[in-house]
Amino acid sequence: MEAEAYRGYCLESVAAAYDVVLITGEEPSWEVPYIRDCLVVPDPTDQAALYAAGRALADRYDLAGVFTWTEWYLVPVARLARRLGLPTTDPEAMRACRDKATARSLFARHGVPSAASVSVRTRHEAQAAAERIGYPVVLKPAAHAASIGVVRADDPDQLTAAYGIAGRAAGLGLESTDVLVEEYLDGPEVSAECVTHRGKTTVVAVTRKTVSEPPHFEELAHSVDATDPLLATVAPAARAAIRALGITDGVSHVEMRLVGGRPRLIEVNGRLAGDMIGHLVRLTTGIDLPRAAADIACDRAPDLTPTRSSAAAIHLIYPETSGILTRLRFDGPRPPWLERIHFQRHPGDRLLLPADGGDMFTARIGHLIATGPTVEAARARAATALGHVVTHVEPAAAS
Repeated sequence: MEAEAYRGYCLESVAAAYDVVLITGEEPSWEVPYIRDCLVVPDPTDQAALYAAGRALADRYDLAGVFTWTEWYLVPVARLARRLGLPTTDPEAMRACRDKATARSLFARHGVPSAASVSVRTRHEAQAAAERIGYPVVLKPAAHAASIGVVRADDPDQLTAAYGIAGRAAGLGLESTDVLVEEYLDGPEVSAECVTHRGKTTVVAVTRKTVSEPPHFEELAHSVDATDPLLATVAPAARAAIRALGITDGVSHVEMRLVGGRPRLIEVNGRLAGDMIGHLVRLTTGIDLPRAAADIACDRAPDLTPTRSSAAAIHLIYPETSGILTRLRFDGPRPPWLERIHFQRHPGDRLLLPADGGDMFTARIGHLIATGPTVEAARARAATALGHVVTHVEPAAAS
């Protein structure tokens, strides 16, 4: 159950403070101990069906708020909250988060440092945009997530293949099916984990990221340090981006790159970060982002008081090649600093890397989390633990 592995800590945290009633796309399993009631809506992006489920729950209970940490449901859930008369950021602000072309336009209008970006619908338009921007460029779906369909092109030949990858992913978008051609921002990638309540944004942590080599942008590791000096550098840009989009309430995951030491916006995700980043924030600062998101959804001021000061790192485990996973185990000690190790694949599973047409969902084997007094210690410990993960992948036979 990958939802449990990556979002279980969120539901556990919220259920410790609130009675939870759940609208979900499938029958609940691991969620059952944390929820009071549930309605199944096969497609939660079906606004009419979501309204009906929300109304049914509102007839049964005195609802205080509604929110989601699922990217695809941000706009429908904001509209549901508005329909039920519950606190929410304007649905149009959530739509701006989901449509990267709209976000870029708002960043430009409000003077938020971002990247040159052109929305295109054909390969010919993409080539023309790349020539104007200048290579290398990044192609991405206007409305997707998790780095799916995001690829760098260094020349016109690479752009042809890149457009095919981005275009296929863009076709699955709900808010837009366009492809964006963007300036490549050359610098380390970070994110700011932000909490906004009644228009005031607090940046509670900075996440430093390790991403794969071009042309793809798979996130391989994250680390959080409660005393990261980058916080002062990225916080103003993150707050400016949130204001530009019109986000007034909620937890946001703001991605950027540092170009020449200065932040340039990639995108604002109007939800809790994935990849256990919220858990890293709690391990290192004591700040509970899922609880904060629930509090804000109920129009309560969240408690953002740090109670810890340490560091943590997560390694996302990927194979070196696509193929059939034949061996997987952890051959090492379990010291106290190894906070968790999770395998989401099993021998016999087929793994497909982005270079071979896959994505994070088809390639990732699992993850491990290490803690430490400093970020250097946490990263070193995570690397040590990763060295004890034994895998073997049998390359797929050529077709």
